[in-house]
Amino acid sequence: MTENGNKKYMELEQYRKKMKPLDRASVEAAWKHWDSLCKPLRGMGRLEEMVAQLAGIYGTSRIGEIADLKPVVVIMGADNGVVAEGVSQTGSEVTAQVLENMGDRKSSVCIMSKQMGIEVIPVNIGMFVDGKHPRIRNRVVRYGTANMAKEPAMSREEAIQAIETGIQVVKELYEAGHRMIITGEMGIGNTTPSSAMAAVLLDKDVAEVTGRGAGLSSKGLEHKIEVIRRAIEVNQPDKNDILDVLSKVGSLDIAGMIGCYMGGAMMGVPVLIDGFISSVSAYCAVKLAPESKAYMVPTHCSAEPAGR
Repeated sequence: MTENGNKKYMELEQYRKKMKPLDRASVEAAWKHWDSLCKPLRGMGRLEEMVAQLAGIYGTSRIGEIADLKPVVVIMGADNGVVAEGVSQTGSEVTAQVLENMGDRKSSVCIMSKQMGIEVIPVNIGMFVDGKHPRIRNRVVRYGTANMAKEPAMSREEAIQAIETGIQVVKELYEAGHRMIITGEMGIGNTTPSSAMAAVLLDKDVAEVTGRGAGLSSKGLEHKIEVIRRAIEVNQPDKNDILDVLSKVGSLDIAGMIGCYMGGAMMGVPVLIDGFISSVSAYCAVKLAPESKAYMVPTHCSAEPAGR
């Protein structure tokens, strides 16, 4: 690691030291309340566990009395150089188009979020171009990753910087009054790096963890699997080193979401996991900072093969 890289890693460690443990007294109080209700003991399963977890995060067993959590959806937008290998049915220009739509609040996630009174925050952490809409937060670490089928996607230092960017976004949102973060991403081709990372980190065959993404044909899927195999062969990522895997076969949006999970633990707010790519980010965050797991709330199991 370079001197600058070592300095950046130490900065990451300082963030980790600021992470807060759950309030165990509030967790126990929440369980005591649940168990006193007229219903089968622990009969509501995961719902009860989630409320007890939130009690520990917020430091109160009376979650329903919190006035306004102001949930917010954070979308990390970035482009992937590996799209040049033909692993996606659409071109990279679509990433910017969708992020601009989010700026206009016209995308599907914005329309659904509006029904719940939830704001969507689009963050450009690494598109090939700057976001034009004033609601897009341009926090570009680099303009798209390199083609991981030929070389590392980014440097180790850039991977750390992208994680730190996610942490800072959550910190800013916390200071603006938001007390619940929902993760999201936008990046054409990003199921390719996420599948590559899953294959390496979970020690699985590439074909076992790679899906059709946004709708590849069977032939397209076979090609995508071949490209991922080539990327892993070219870069030889170390599965025991999260930053090595992230920088060699990962993406900037994944790195940004890792930062969101770490930032949630640092600021003391829950961060919801949304889908396969968010799950890969969550896995990495836990490996980098085990304390962050207590603040993660999974929402569903993705249809991507590696989701479960």
